[in-house]
Amino acid sequence: MPEAPTSFYVAQILIAVALIASILFQLRGGGIGGIFGQADSVYRTRRGIESTLLKLTVILISLLVIFAILIATQV
Repeated sequence: MPEAPTSFYVAQILIAVALIASILFQLRGGGIGGIFGQADSVYRTRRGIESTLLKLTVILISLLVIFAILIATQV
């Protein structure tokens, strides 16, 4: 079987970096406790940029899985 094109590997790395960034941007003003999973005391709905970041994260996860499957089937 032929090996996966290098562009697949590069795309997967770029998607992974973007996914890490989008997850880190979702840590909203909870201070250092938010990094370690401290729960917020008030429930809020996601609005504006938070909702957009959540949708972007879901899309990036889907793309990462798709590229992983494409690379695995090519090797």
